Amino acid sequence: MDASLGAQEAGAAMRTGIWLVGARGSVATTAVVGAAAVGTGAAPPTGCVSEHDDFREVALPGLGELVFGGHDVARTPLPKRAEQLMEAGVIPHGLADLVREDLVRADAEIRPGVTAEAEDQAAAVATVVADLEEFKRRGNLERVVVVNVSSTEPPPTAHPAHSTVRALRRALASGEPVLPVSSVYAMAAFLAGCPYVDFTPSCGARLPALVELAHERGVPCAGSDGKTGETLVKSVLAPMFARRALRVRSWSGTNLLGGGDGAALADPARAAGKVDSKARVLAEVLGEPVEGGVHIHHVPDLGEWKTAWDHITFEGFLGTRMTMQFTWQGCDSSLAAPLVLDLARLMALAHSRGVHGPVPELAFFFKDPVAGGEHALEQQYAQLVRWANGPRVTQ
Repeated sequence: MDASLGAQEAGAAMRTGIWLVGARGSVATTAVVGAAAVGTGAAPPTGCVSEHDDFREVALPGLGELVFGGHDVARTPLPKRAEQLMEAGVIPHGLADLVREDLVRADAEIRPGVTAEAEDQAAAVATVVADLEEFKRRGNLERVVVVNVSSTEPPPTAHPAHSTVRALRRALASGEPVLPVSSVYAMAAFLAGCPYVDFTPSCGARLPALVELAHERGVPCAGSDGKTGETLVKSVLAPMFARRALRVRSWSGTNLLGGGDGAALADPARAAGKVDSKARVLAEVLGEPVEGGVHIHHVPDLGEWKTAWDHITFEGFLGTRMTMQFTWQGCDSSLAAPLVLDLARLMALAHSRGVHGPVPELAFFFKDPVAGGEHALEQQYAQLVRWANGPRVTQ
């Protein structure tokens, strides 16, 4: 065999697939465009944590080596979706045209998504497993990481089938629809031997039965709810108050969201999980609950942008009352997409090391990290760097 051809085939075999649930959404589209642009040198890796010097010696798949596919119920092709994001100012002008071939290639790998109305969840799981296995085979991929970036679901109702793998299999075999859609994908990912990431606050892999299945199948999982805006700031400011021994009396946040995320969270049932995950960092870092809470409002005119305004009251020496306010304005897709790429690369690393079950060392990326643990951002980052640069670990 020609030596150069052999090298090309060896390189192809090392490629990592990213299977995006919600593959035609804004975050997924931005991630595909960004990976292609950075991989070819057309854009810098701004916002990609895994491109820090702290990870230079870590054996991560290159951004240009990532292969994309996914599921979605939407039908707008990726090239068209990228054009829409370009017009909205999310993607730089002309970039969608520059990576059009990559978008077309990724769009060809998108399959019809599972809906909440699916009557036979066992069949839905089997279909997703087959899609994942075929994607891996067709792309000659070493592994596939499944990342959920679809719309947030309402919190699930507790069910006995959620407790063990055996009970879950029995319920699905009987035709009983017991899983949220995100958990259908998580179960399929584990059965297909794929790492799974919950980038949304949806249930996903957080059911005890699915955690058991992840260990049983020897695959890692991580989540949940990507930390991209207001909560990112909270995870820096809350430790400041705690270390300075200043007592926080109240912390109120108002979130204005446009786009698909804002529309989904206009439903109070769907917003419940998001509000819970956003509030968790304060109680964990400050050591006690505080008054206030988070309020989410859908403002369609904001489009792909979001605004968060926080008002904090705190108490200093001799009980002196003081206040602090901050405003965060950002483009959610631009903030989230590089983290999706980071997580896919790091989960590929975890899988290659034989890690299985929840990966608490990836807490840096999430509002509500699996397995609890540290919530202060700087400590989370130090933990992440130590883990990524550490020796091969098999749980």
